[in-house]
Amino acid sequence: MSTGGRAAGKPGAPVRRRTVSHALSRRLGAALASALMAGMLGLVPAAHADNLDDQAAALKQQAADAASALEFVDAGLAKSASDLVMYQGQLPGAQAALADAQNRVGAATGLVSSLAARIELAQASKDRITAQIALDSKKQAEAKSMIGQIAAQSYKAGGIPANLALILGVGSSGDLANSIDLAEQAMRSQNAALAQLTSQKATNQNAQARLAAVEAEIKDLKVQADAALVAEQSARDQAAAKKAKVDQLISDSAAINARLERQKPQIQAKVAAVKQQQDTVAAQIAERQRKEREAAAAAAKAEAERIARAQAAAAKAAGNNNFVSPPYVAPAPGNPSAFGLQHPFASYVPITSGFGWRQTPPGTIDFYGTGGYVHTGIDFGAPCGTPVYAAAAGTVVFAGWDVYGGGNGVKISHGVIQGNALLTAYYHNTSVKVSAGQRVSRGQLIAISGGTGNSTGCHAHFETWLNGVAVDPMTLL
Repeated sequence: MSTGGRAAGKPGAPVRRRTVSHALSRRLGAALASALMAGMLGLVPAAHADNLDDQAAALKQQAADAASALEFVDAGLAKSASDLVMYQGQLPGAQAALADAQNRVGAATGLVSSLAARIELAQASKDRITAQIALDSKKQAEAKSMIGQIAAQSYKAGGIPANLALILGVGSSGDLANSIDLAEQAMRSQNAALAQLTSQKATNQNAQARLAAVEAEIKDLKVQADAALVAEQSARDQAAAKKAKVDQLISDSAAINARLERQKPQIQAKVAAVKQQQDTVAAQIAERQRKEREAAAAAAKAEAERIARAQAAAAKAAGNNNFVSPPYVAPAPGNPSAFGLQHPFASYVPITSGFGWRQTPPGTIDFYGTGGYVHTGIDFGAPCGTPVYAAAAGTVVFAGWDVYGGGNGVKISHGVIQGNALLTAYYHNTSVKVSAGQRVSRGQLIAISGGTGNSTGCHAHFETWLNGVAVDPMTLL
């Protein structure tokens, strides 16, 4: 039985039996079209979600839909289609991450260059200050030398001041004048040398302070530069990893696409065979439910006629020979909710692929020209080993291995209630716990979930057939 769903009509409407073959063709062709196209890059649009978690969930759902659409044809094909959707969906994000990483490399490289330029400027400033200190030290030494020379000359000139020699009566008046003049000159030279020495000392101290500040700045800049180089290398490594991921996604997508293109003739042949099988199964279900409804309608009519005859006999016995029974009118079908369906699991199990229309992405190779397909069952993400229970009371009409790809399957006819016939189907089970012809109650254990048949992994495929057509199980649960 179909693992991806049975043929159906437009979204939200039951599938007419005569459209089963065509709808299945639409579904298979459009699903294959999603995988088999020329130039797959950019096929799957980025999910419009508010955050990364929502985007990841949306992409995962797209991949699950692709797999559920094709796994009943071929599990390997379904896996390829799912992988292709996932790779293509991840590619825009990976490319954005690569661009971001490359931007970080650029920013890190710019910081390294800026710090190198600042270090170069600071080093040039240090060189200038060092040269200035050397020059100032030379000037300071020259000033000290001058003071020493003045002292030596003064000593050679007499050793004592000229005025003291005059007081003591030493020398002539000419000698006194010369001594005074020489003393004044020596004093002026010594004062100038002392002033220059003091100024030079202050200049040297200021230069030394500036040198210390520049050396501290250079040291700090080198620490920053070392950190920037580490950050730059880290950014380059991250960018390389991001690029490798992008390249791998592109390579994997291209490989899958090429493989699917090569397999297209075989896939088309397999699709045709599966479609024929599905038409057969759908016709069998429709015929079974037609007979059930006809039998139920005949029984209801017979009962109404029996009651009418009893009423006429009672009226005649009472002397009312004019009593006429009203003609029998078949009642309109009631609400299918009267079957009281429940979920086939004891606790919550998420739906991984729902019932309904799947739109083919634009630009794909559509084998059947319709642009979409209908998923006619729902897939529950049940882990292998999960107990599966009957959704309602009924009779098991099939239990065992489904030759059409459903693995270990169970079908239960729930009879006719208020003019409606209902059948439920459960596929991909690890094992089956009931047998054909067995009467089961609502909530009775019928199987253990798994991944048998054409399946890409553990899950449970559930279908509901109402009056010969597949309908959304969620409208009945």
